[in-house]
Amino acid sequence: MASIGDHEFGSGLTDLKLSIIAEYLQRYNTALSRQPFFERWYFDAFAGTGERTVRLSGSAEDLLNERVEERIERRRGSARIALDTIPQFHRCIFMEQKKRHALALEALCSEPSYASRKTFVLRGDANRAIQDHIQTVNWKKARAVMFLDPYGMNVEWQTLEAIRRTEAIDLWYLVSLSGLYRQATHRGSALDEKKRAALSRMLGTPAWEKAWYEEDRQRDLLSMLDSEETRRTASLDLMEDFVLQRLRSLFPTVLEPLRLKNDRNAPMFSLFFAMSNPSPAAARVAIPIAQHILTQARRRR
Repeated sequence: MASIGDHEFGSGLTDLKLSIIAEYLQRYNTALSRQPFFERWYFDAFAGTGERTVRLSGSAEDLLNERVEERIERRRGSARIALDTIPQFHRCIFMEQKKRHALALEALCSEPSYASRKTFVLRGDANRAIQDHIQTVNWKKARAVMFLDPYGMNVEWQTLEAIRRTEAIDLWYLVSLSGLYRQATHRGSALDEKKRAALSRMLGTPAWEKAWYEEDRQRDLLSMLDSEETRRTASLDLMEDFVLQRLRSLFPTVLEPLRLKNDRNAPMFSLFFAMSNPSPAAARVAIPIAQHILTQARRRR
């Protein structure tokens, strides 16, 4: 029977993503531990359960190899990775809307290894939780890393604006390229108001439609009249670059993203690193760390 903490997912894409987060958190805390006047906070929106269950397929016996049974492995998710980071974060805030996952996070935080830590599980919509919570923090005395790993395209532009206003948060933001491609339908006539609203809410502007679509005049053979239709002409590269330029219009620093592909080599996500802190001193600490990690990740793909 599945336990309350079971959250089954996993691929090379997930392993790479989480290895990047783990390395950045460790290097970030090491660097900022030399500045004891700042508390170090971690925010994990859409935090899941804190761990993940990976199903490893077996194989049949043949002339050269014995039979290998299918097996299940439990691996750390981003929440447990943050809790295990040394030096430690002073506070860890986990946000999760699904009740079952939130209960698993609460159980995780109450484990003996973490019970004395300042951990908080916020139930409900991550956009509301972020926008309501971070404005109450005294950012003159704290610095933070936030990981946005949403379900689909659930991060609102207003949430990113709230993060930017803190001038204290380093952001890792996983953008669903496959989600953008699905919502931005090939034929403009299939773009209903729900899809338009979702894209504009995520990107903070309706300008994506003009940038990604062109008119396609076609002859209606029955009426012999020209019918106007739009079609998406933007490539995946152009769509990814549109997101990059939108983020750069908001944050002082946004690095070139890392594109993540699934096990079939199909592009699925882009992982962006952005800094809300405009201070050159802060940039000199964070940017080399993030650039090094992303460079190493590109070599491992």
